Amino acid sequence: MSKSPIYDHIVLDDQSATPKYQQLVNCIINGVQMGYIKKDDILPSLNDLSIEFEISRDTAERGYKHLKDLGVIASVPGKGYFIKNTEISQPLRVFLLFNKLSPHKKIIYDSFVAALDQQAAIDFYIYDNNFSFFKKLLSSKKDGYTHYVIIPHFLEGGENAHEVINLIDKNKLILVDKLQPEVTGTFGAVYENFEKDIFEALNQALPQLSKYHTIKIIFPEYSYFPKEILKGFSNFCVAYAFNHKVVHNILDEPINAGEVFINLMEDDLVRLIEKIITTHLVVGKDVGVISYNETPVKKVILDGITTISTDFKMIGEKAAELILTNSRAQIEVPFYLNLRPSL
Repeated sequence: MSKSPIYDHIVLDDQSATPKYQQLVNCIINGVQMGYIKKDDILPSLNDLSIEFEISRDTAERGYKHLKDLGVIASVPGKGYFIKNTEISQPLRVFLLFNKLSPHKKIIYDSFVAALDQQAAIDFYIYDNNFSFFKKLLSSKKDGYTHYVIIPHFLEGGENAHEVINLIDKNKLILVDKLQPEVTGTFGAVYENFEKDIFEALNQALPQLSKYHTIKIIFPEYSYFPKEILKGFSNFCVAYAFNHKVVHNILDEPINAGEVFINLMEDDLVRLIEKIITTHLVVGKDVGVISYNETPVKKVILDGITTISTDFKMIGEKAAELILTNSRAQIEVPFYLNLRPSL
């Protein structure tokens, strides 16, 4: 029996963070839109798909169910699946590239996908803060997308990121979370202003901070966090005459009364709290704690951890809005102080 020609238009990428069932859906929809897959074409069986692409039968079935829900395919008992409709109103195809999938990035992803509401096919990739992998992914995905949505954070090599990003058609580009100053042209963006944000958030907390004499920020030496955070932190401490220090490793740092600690990494928050407990100092009285990025659990730890954070849900929603409205606006998202007993 000859192999179905539809296989030629299904490519499942192991490097992609997009679930395999969604990749299957995207490939078939793209094949239909390009005219390669036509109305009444017979689709491979679930078992054949499972064997050909080394995916579970459940994954194949989930993909077909999604296509049925979209009205693209139908099935006849005993005969299998076929293309029911080729009039598909999904002209948008998005290449979505994240540096990592932390709890905060997942909020961005979920709100982005929900806001697009099935109006776009999304190919999702994660480059693990690795510039070489970032460059490889973008170089291999040059064509076929209406939009490129990119979060540009790197452990090293990021100073050259603009050279790669500048190769993208700016009409299709949306930068998310962080601007790249050397990216040229007019393009969309939804971003944080890291230097300004931390300065203004700490300024809002000044009445509480005034009972301490020293502010320390835990900023790992090998980190993807923007250095603009350190600049805004230093500017605030100098402006209001606080002793201040950048701590690279909290495990090596002594903790004394009259100090405030700002943590960026979630693991460092756990280590910090463990160290404070051993000193018998009282959080919010003897020692202050501020955590970067809001999460639900920080509302209850030690009766509440003060946080400074952007609105991650808004970032995803606004990025989707730029796509749906075909806009190249640049939107600075708000940053908040959530004051709790830890300060």
